[in-house]
Amino acid sequence: MARHVRDIMTAEPVTVEPRTSVGRVAQMMRDQNIGAVLVTEGDELRGLVSDRDLVVRALAEGADPGETTVADACSEDLVTIAPDEDVRRAVHLMREYHVRRIPVVEGGHPIGIISLGDLAIERDPESALGDISRARPNA
Repeated sequence: MARHVRDIMTAEPVTVEPRTSVGRVAQMMRDQNIGAVLVTEGDELRGLVSDRDLVVRALAEGADPGETTVADACSEDLVTIAPDEDVRRAVHLMREYHVRRIPVVEGGHPIGIISLGDLAIERDPESALGDISRARPNA
C-alpha cells in the first residue's frame, strides 16, 4: 500500500491561466477526460476549477462560456499538500475541508493532484468508487 501522496497522485496536472474561458476549460476537461484543472499564473498556483464549479458558478448563473473566465469560477481558497506527506494526511484533509481533490505542491509550485478516486483505487480498489475510478471512460 502506498504511503506517500506522490505514489498515487496524478502527476503533471493540466493547468490554465486565469483568463482562459470556462468554455475552453470545459472542452479541455472533455477531451482529456478530467474533472479538474489547476489555475496558475506562471508557476504559481492560483486556484482549482472542477467540472462542478463550471456548472454551478458559471453556467447556472447564466454566464457566457466564451466570455467568462476561469478566474470567475475557480476555488481560490485552496487546501494543498506536499508530495512527501503520508496518504493518511490527504484523507484527513479531504474529510476536514470536505473536498474531493487537493493540489500537490512542491516548492510553491503545483506538481500534481490527489483525488478521492485516487485514494479509493489505492485503499479500497474493490469498492464502487475504486472500481469506477479505475474504469476507462466510454468514448
